[in-house]
Amino acid sequence: MLKILGRTSSINVRKVLWACAELNIDFEREDWGMGFRSTESPEFLALNPNAMVPVIKDGDFVLWESNTIIRYLAAAYGGAGLYPAAPRARALVDQWLDWQAADLNPAWGYAFHGLVRRSPAHQQPERIAASLTSWNAFMMILDRQLDATGAFVAGNDFSLADIAIGLSVNRWRLTPAAKPELPAVAAYYQRLSCRPGCQTYAGDAMA
Repeated sequence: MLKILGRTSSINVRKVLWACAELNIDFEREDWGMGFRSTESPEFLALNPNAMVPVIKDGDFVLWESNTIIRYLAAAYGGAGLYPAAPRARALVDQWLDWQAADLNPAWGYAFHGLVRRSPAHQQPERIAASLTSWNAFMMILDRQLDATGAFVAGNDFSLADIAIGLSVNRWRLTPAAKPELPAVAAYYQRLSCRPGCQTYAGDAMA
């Protein structure tokens, strides 16, 4: 059985859990990181030298990096509907998965840790404001994309990109800060909320 290592309060672990729900994959999960077993332990570092969750074990195969994991699960467990084989359709899904990891997520880091997790190391007002400005700018890009597709981020069909971006949208929705009105994003999240995987794993803004 697939084993998932990581705490459910991690947004990146929740990507994997939501993907498993979409793909009907049975799994076992172990709590690691932030209040649970240390990811700095030799046991964990042997699996992921970056000391970060999630990690999966699929038999004797070990894999880390959340977006890579969900790509692997779709490829290995019959998820062509989530991660299409056609090169152009797949590239669009990859494009938005990479955008979420490389552009959207770094934008909200400081504001989220300061406003939601109340980290003492993230309380400089000017840096919170700058983070929020950047975060909202990327969310406006997303709103324009969703307005153009009228459905999901990579086109008409739900894909792996919507798992990663849907969790980020939920975090944005629940972070206590001023936000622009983004009607396409709001309608998008309503569509996602109908999916059992979103209902179970989107959770609160602490993720």
